[in-house]
Amino acid sequence: MQFKSVQDFLVHVQAELDANRLILPTLPDVAIKVRDAVSKGDATAQSLAEIIATDAAISARLIQVANSPLYRGTMEIKNIQMAVTRLGNNTIRTLITSLIMQQMFTPTTALLEGYFRSTWEQGVNVSAISRALAAFVPHLNADEAMLAGLIHQIGKLPILTLVEKIPEFRDSPSRLDKLLEKAHPHVGKLIMNTWNFPEELKLVPSEYVDFQRDSGSKADYVDLVQVAFLQSIAGTDHPACRVDWNTVPAFVKLGIQPDTEILEIEGVSEEIELAHSMFL
Repeated sequence: MQFKSVQDFLVHVQAELDANRLILPTLPDVAIKVRDAVSKGDATAQSLAEIIATDAAISARLIQVANSPLYRGTMEIKNIQMAVTRLGNNTIRTLITSLIMQQMFTPTTALLEGYFRSTWEQGVNVSAISRALAAFVPHLNADEAMLAGLIHQIGKLPILTLVEKIPEFRDSPSRLDKLLEKAHPHVGKLIMNTWNFPEELKLVPSEYVDFQRDSGSKADYVDLVQVAFLQSIAGTDHPACRVDWNTVPAFVKLGIQPDTEILEIEGVSEEIELAHSMFL
């Protein structure tokens, strides 16, 4: 099987989806139920705790994270209900989804392990920077910003699963890298269309690579992730390093000078390190 263009590959992706030979990542029941319960507005700490408790792994991780320096209070969190009460429903909703994201980046074969690991690590880096940058944009939520960073390259997962069976990509790291960079925004959009996410988060995987994007005067999560992504790849050989930051509207909307070194802003490096430690 030969693909002459990325578009040819995307047509193949759609054909595989239509034939049920390729399955897009889905949110587990616990994440869906928590998001639905919080959205209704009448969820109690006890009712959310009961939903979360159905997933032992996520329950343990939630208590661990609730006691981490990023969220820790004066008292140790000893159970799920305490964690929900301490953090609040909205934070719990976003945090549960963020913790579940890590499970999605678990490779099924040794061949995929390196790619899954590097994609997850990149997501964590962008997530940590996005969370720190949210402090400069009061109308955006830090935990939602963190989740936005984690999902920005989720479109790579189905591509990696699919190309394992396609020698022209599987056996050529350079071709695979180019395919991943060009195709993942489109596949990310397909995934987001199946998830019950707020519209402003659903746009992130498909639009963060549009460096001329200008959605209006107020910064959104795409802007946040875009700046975090550019900061995260600075000094590497990533193709997007050729982008002139002075031409990227997202910097202006965040109130950040393009030549600003994010890590040098007071308190930012500490925030990034704390968020980073949650997932790596």
